[in-house]
Amino acid sequence: MKNQAKLPIGMFDSGVGGLTVLKALRERMPCEDVIYLGDTARLPYGTKSPQTVTRYGVQCGGELIKRGIKLLVVACNTASAVALDALRQANPGVPVIGVVEPGARAACETTVNQAVAVIATESTIAGGAYQRAIHALKPQARIIGHPCPLFVPLAEEGWTEGEVPEAVAARYLDPIFKPASGAPHPVIPDTLVLGCTHFPLLAPAIRNVVPAHTTIVDSAATTAETVYRELDRLGLNRPENGCGSTRYLTTDDVPRFARTGSRFLGTPIAEMDVELIDL
Repeated sequence: MKNQAKLPIGMFDSGVGGLTVLKALRERMPCEDVIYLGDTARLPYGTKSPQTVTRYGVQCGGELIKRGIKLLVVACNTASAVALDALRQANPGVPVIGVVEPGARAACETTVNQAVAVIATESTIAGGAYQRAIHALKPQARIIGHPCPLFVPLAEEGWTEGEVPEAVAARYLDPIFKPASGAPHPVIPDTLVLGCTHFPLLAPAIRNVVPAHTTIVDSAATTAETVYRELDRLGLNRPENGCGSTRYLTTDDVPRFARTGSRFLGTPIAEMDVELIDL
């Protein structure tokens, strides 16, 4: 176990959005080594069939496990929704954690009025992964799933605060949290789940347009906490003896990965620290 604890955590996403999960994991577990794979050559996963996403996910997981990891994080909502079982079957000796279940669990623990809003990409909402995960834990919950596709390019371009993202956020969220006068008055959700790894970058803009009492659940932060608890349960936490290292892998366009990824991670990524791979 002692030698296994020194192995890195493996993490993959279709692109750079999963770096918000890496950022949260770094804050929670600064001593852990991490290998992050962004499958940028084949993004977005959200437009692909479940069979294709599963195949891509198993390939990404296999590449990371080949390099020697102690736990695999699926830092992609689409892959978490459709490929977790296949990844666990393909890699029975390695714990696999996705981003959907931790976010759903946190929402269930947070909501008081049993009303939860989930915002994500169109494919994640249409697939119903968060809705199923929340209902499995809290069958009586009322869930409103709403796609917010423009949040992704805004995050990619760095337009995360100010009038433009707040106007977009209001357009998406006002129908949920501020129903029009004269409209039926459903229970207003007291909890909002950010069901896409891009969305934490827009949290300040989102916070400014939802009611002050609304709890915003960041699936990145809740996933990091889940990883910490799983490693602790297995006795695989790395001893706290300095800062952990991060290795970056990408399947396409190293300069763009480094440039855009720096924005998501919140710290610079040097091109020389990114390895181009072929899956």
